[in-house]
Amino acid sequence: MKVEGKHYRTIWEAGSGGFAIEIIDQRYLPHDFVIERLITLDNFCSAISDMHVRGAPLIGITAAYGIYIAALEIGNNPHFDDALLNASHSICKTRPTAVNLEWAVNKMLQSIHDEFSVDKKLSALLNTARRLADEDIANCISIGNHGFKIIEEISKSKFGQQVNILTHCNAGWLATVDYGTATAPIYKAFDNGIPIHIWVDETRPRNQGARLTAWELNSHGIPHTVIVDNAGGHLMQHGMVDMVIVGCDRATRQGDVANKIGTYLKALAAKDCDIPFYVALPTSTIDLNLTDGIAEIPIEQRNGDEVRYVEGLSDGKIREVLIPPESSPAANYGFDVTPARLITGLITEKGICNPCEEEIVKLFQSNK
Repeated sequence: MKVEGKHYRTIWEAGSGGFAIEIIDQRYLPHDFVIERLITLDNFCSAISDMHVRGAPLIGITAAYGIYIAALEIGNNPHFDDALLNASHSICKTRPTAVNLEWAVNKMLQSIHDEFSVDKKLSALLNTARRLADEDIANCISIGNHGFKIIEEISKSKFGQQVNILTHCNAGWLATVDYGTATAPIYKAFDNGIPIHIWVDETRPRNQGARLTAWELNSHGIPHTVIVDNAGGHLMQHGMVDMVIVGCDRATRQGDVANKIGTYLKALAAKDCDIPFYVALPTSTIDLNLTDGIAEIPIEQRNGDEVRYVEGLSDGKIREVLIPPESSPAANYGFDVTPARLITGLITEKGICNPCEEEIVKLFQSNK
């Protein structure tokens, strides 16, 4: 993606005279574009837990580089492996719902299984982090290609009229290394001349639709409209939505998916209005160890102040405003689970499949 004409990934290697990682600190978007440098394991843990970076794929890649930075800090410690394992435990505790975090950490640890010298371990870790980042981009491009075919078919069925797509939260470039998951088909459709319009929600509790998705689409010139979260059902009832496409933080082997809180309600409305509801995700987000998403996917509960306060630009400054009575407590569930029965299909880098165990397992047996 480009920001003011310059191409950026969401995470990249930097530093002169020493290795460092730089990220886009997403807390300041859309009003300020801030680049943050991460040079210690603690930096990486804070960046993930405090949501300087977010989105399951990007969390995974950030964790991968965090493991490499931890290895640099450990250096020639004679207990290198134990120290790195402790570091991996620290980084895995930062966000419980997104399975990509643990998946990426395991990939990093596996990469040094047969290495004995510290130098070779460091080389293997860095090469693995780079490979995972490049693979994430390739996966997003592939998800875009597969999802594009769905939008193209809807466009044909409407005889070239505008395709209206509703998306929830941010499953875009900012949630991955580049391109995005749910937004990848949108970008490809727009770049191929299909008239599209995006309904953008998730205006609470983190405003990641209103802040991040809207910023992305605006930067790319894609027509869009920000709506309050509860407007989606109304739009569907009145024929103003042709399809829903969302991202995912963890999916089960039977096709249940966890995504930003409120996704389940969008899926219910889409089912009632006979509107296709798709989930875009890399296969690394599918947890084959889980079957029942509602019972087994851990749902992160965040600080209630994210609900009690809202943040925005006022008089040129970012300000925080209290909404409810100061003494009122707030519950802040970060995610909900959408059962497979409400999902039309899963758009992965290996193709589109029905949300069922048989087809999901086949994805992992495919070399495509």
